[in-house]
Amino acid sequence: MTVLDEVGHSAALLRALQRELMVYKFGIDELMTKLRILSEAFDFANQHDPIEHLASRVKAPEAILDKLARKGLEPSIEAIREHIEDVAGIRVVCPFVPDVYLVADMLGRQDDVEVVRTKDYIAEPKPNGYRSLHLIVRIPVFLSDRVERVKVEIQMRTVGMDFWAAVEHKLFYKYAGTAPADFADELRAAAETAADLDARMTALHQRLQGGPS
Repeated sequence: MTVLDEVGHSAALLRALQRELMVYKFGIDELMTKLRILSEAFDFANQHDPIEHLASRVKAPEAILDKLARKGLEPSIEAIREHIEDVAGIRVVCPFVPDVYLVADMLGRQDDVEVVRTKDYIAEPKPNGYRSLHLIVRIPVFLSDRVERVKVEIQMRTVGMDFWAAVEHKLFYKYAGTAPADFADELRAAAETAADLDARMTALHQRLQGGPS
């Protein structure tokens, strides 16, 4: 393949990837609408909104291609669909731990939402203390000429877990390679503190609601 051929191939791949990312965005739009409806409907029926806030993003083309390269995969739309499950991402932040599982259950009972995989880092936190419930779901996107079933990663966590994850991310990238020796231990301890606060706030909420403490 000549240099011109390589440039032409890269340009064609980039155009195809941009089209593909538009479909992933539509998948996010579908799920965000569902989550907002679940939030408002549950709040109306129970005077409690199980979703504090929502955020979403589609991975940048460069980040996707970098991830394929790290996995040793050829850059192609087929490889992205099969091997990259976090192209489209949604973060659901809930007030209390039970809300995380409630929203996950309500979403999973939607007829057109297929839960492909679940990783419960709340029940079993990562070694660094990270806590969150991760879902990989597949949702149909209805286009003008076809239906695409798109994978979306959903990270569900409490406000406390979200705060820890956001600050941990900033600290990691700021001090990577220069962090103090006890840095990891301090992060795990902070995660335990956040988990204890979640448990206390959940107990207080259940007392006010007349549920089990």
